[in-house]
Amino acid sequence: MPWRCRDCRKHFSVRTGTVLAESRLKLHKWLLAVHFYHTARKGMSSVQLAKELGVTQKTAWFLGHRIRAAMTHRDGLLAGTVQADETYIGGKEGNKYESRKRHAGRGTVGKQPVFGLRDAAGKVRAFPLRQVDKRTLHAAIAANVQPGATVHTDTHGGYTGLRGYHHASVAHSLGEYARADGVTTNSIESFWALLKRGYIGTHHWWSMAHCHRYVSEFAHRLNAGPDNTPLTMAKTLDGMVGKRLTYRQLTAAE
Repeated sequence: MPWRCRDCRKHFSVRTGTVLAESRLKLHKWLLAVHFYHTARKGMSSVQLAKELGVTQKTAWFLGHRIRAAMTHRDGLLAGTVQADETYIGGKEGNKYESRKRHAGRGTVGKQPVFGLRDAAGKVRAFPLRQVDKRTLHAAIAANVQPGATVHTDTHGGYTGLRGYHHASVAHSLGEYARADGVTTNSIESFWALLKRGYIGTHHWWSMAHCHRYVSEFAHRLNAGPDNTPLTMAKTLDGMVGKRLTYRQLTAAE
């Protein structure tokens, strides 16, 4: 806290009022961590981040979640043609007990539902949901997609009766993935593939209490694009302002 305000008589620094507040980690390591999070397409585990920065795994885990908290942006409503889909995050079916496999149905028991949207420009918006019934899915679309837009989905029952939008669907159960008139959900499903490769291959597991931050990280990185310039990283740094995430808050959520 190198500076002091003469009016309020409080000390402050460039970290004040951001997720960096009270962090003892040097700023160049924060910037290096942001760089890693933008370049690691499938994410970076806290173990690997700890090795790269020369810090403990506990410090890297806390640092990572504060950066993910800054990667949460929702810039207005999506418009044009928007693909909508839901998926489930959790362990592989092959790793489950046989008893759980028999009763898992579509393999969604014990998994976290995640809903995603992707527009024609490739911008992604994704977040966990408590359930994927009609009321919840319709509300999620209404909160994120401009009325009158075209929405492409699969034939999940939760999307039926969608009002205020031009709705079209593809029947995966019949082997239909892209119709001749351009109706498809392939783009949002490619994001699910990337997210799950990160879950299984990089992190191996994450607490569902923090799932929303991991999902935001993957969406933010994809939206930022492949170029890791200072301007690209600036949006993440800008997202740190006005936010605070303490270690106690993180551990209490688990």
